[in-house]
Amino acid sequence: MQDYIALRVDANPCNETITDLVAAFLGEIGFESFTPDETGLIAYIQDHLYNKKAVDEVLTDFPIETKFTLSAEKVEGQDWNEEWEKHYFQPIIVDNKCVVHSSFHKDIPAAPYDIVIDPKMAFGTGHHATTSNMMRFILEADLKGKSVIDMGTGTGILAILCKMKGADKVTGIEIDPFAWENAVENTHLNHTDIEMICGDAEQLKSLAPADFFLANINRNVITSDISSYSAALKIGGTMYLSGFYRVDIPIVEKVANNFGLKLVDIKEENDWVAVKFKKS
Repeated sequence: MQDYIALRVDANPCNETITDLVAAFLGEIGFESFTPDETGLIAYIQDHLYNKKAVDEVLTDFPIETKFTLSAEKVEGQDWNEEWEKHYFQPIIVDNKCVVHSSFHKDIPAAPYDIVIDPKMAFGTGHHATTSNMMRFILEADLKGKSVIDMGTGTGILAILCKMKGADKVTGIEIDPFAWENAVENTHLNHTDIEMICGDAEQLKSLAPADFFLANINRNVITSDISSYSAALKIGGTMYLSGFYRVDIPIVEKVANNFGLKLVDIKEENDWVAVKFKKS
């Protein structure tokens, strides 16, 4: 099993905005999963990717005046399902239409769409606003017979929901091998026929353009790769993007407009947004 570094970040003051920002910035330097609490959060990264200097630089440039206290420890490979059950992951319902739970949960609420996610260390259980906002867009969409590409699929949760909503061809792409393996496992748990590819945006060149394109990553990756995203979307197709804040929308929109993408809708929760573009 993959060993990890668990970085404890205590913040003074501490609130949801601060922990969300810390998670977003650490996510940009390789951290994969986050467990927030009253005084800060624990962030997890593969041990060979941990760079203390990079962490210090991120927190030194933090946009809100905050005092941080850090401590790190190595966590040997273990049963991450057990860790999530104990510390964070509880069943949720999105808009009374989709319940997300793990295989170890009992007394699961009923909903039209029932998704089983055993997250291990992959991002995306529906708890974070970026994921739940994307799920709301998917729940509203008519996906019957459509093709979908989910870039940065994480646990595979969005790809799985698309398949449950009637999408014909669904492809997930994940750059991290461990997360990719987890996504494959989750597709099997949900009995969904989804192609999961391990790789980056270069993999899009081998795929036929899709009717829908999803990317819940972060602003910098999205703006860097959006030309590839647009090329992988049919004319008239729909793109859902998330992983950034409302204040980032003009930046993302400006780049997207260069590739025939027009902003048509926004979903927001705790300043995190998901945006909907149409390609002309």
